[in-house]
Amino acid sequence: MNETVQKDLIDIISKAIGILKSGNPFELRELSNHTIHNASIFQDEDSVSIAVIIYSLSKIIAHDLRRKGRFIDLLERAGKFMRTNRIDEYRTITKKIMGLISSIDSRFSRYVDDVITQAQIKKGSKIYDHGISLGQAASILGISQWELMQYAGHTRTADAGYERPDVIEKIKFTRRLFE
Repeated sequence: MNETVQKDLIDIISKAIGILKSGNPFELRELSNHTIHNASIFQDEDSVSIAVIIYSLSKIIAHDLRRKGRFIDLLERAGKFMRTNRIDEYRTITKKIMGLISSIDSRFSRYVDDVITQAQIKKGSKIYDHGISLGQAASILGISQWELMQYAGHTRTADAGYERPDVIEKIKFTRRLFE
């Protein structure tokens, strides 16, 4: 496993446990957004799995805080396995967590789809930021231009590095052209 991914997964699991213990589903939602971003960058099975888990937990815990205890225990075990480099056991625990989520919430498969779509959109936005057309970036990732346009329109990265010329300077430049 990539060392960067492993360190990030350990960090995400630790943060998720802390958030679950404090009982704040809104912070869990923010962590979910971070994990989805990482899943779009690393695109490995483990990053996507933890992104799905955190996103799903943010939905479940927002409706019923009483369920957090079981998830805390399983996440602590997952974190321990990841820290001790026992990757197969980590993956077994994450599958167990996903099974538990699936048994609690019938919308689990939709959460998986949501996470994957969000990761694709974020990745498409990064491709677009590097100068590839919006249509081409959407085509590469198999998402609609509309989805990508909505996301890219809400981020400031598309405008990063570009200064808006002053209107007066534009007028002066134009007048010089036609003198």
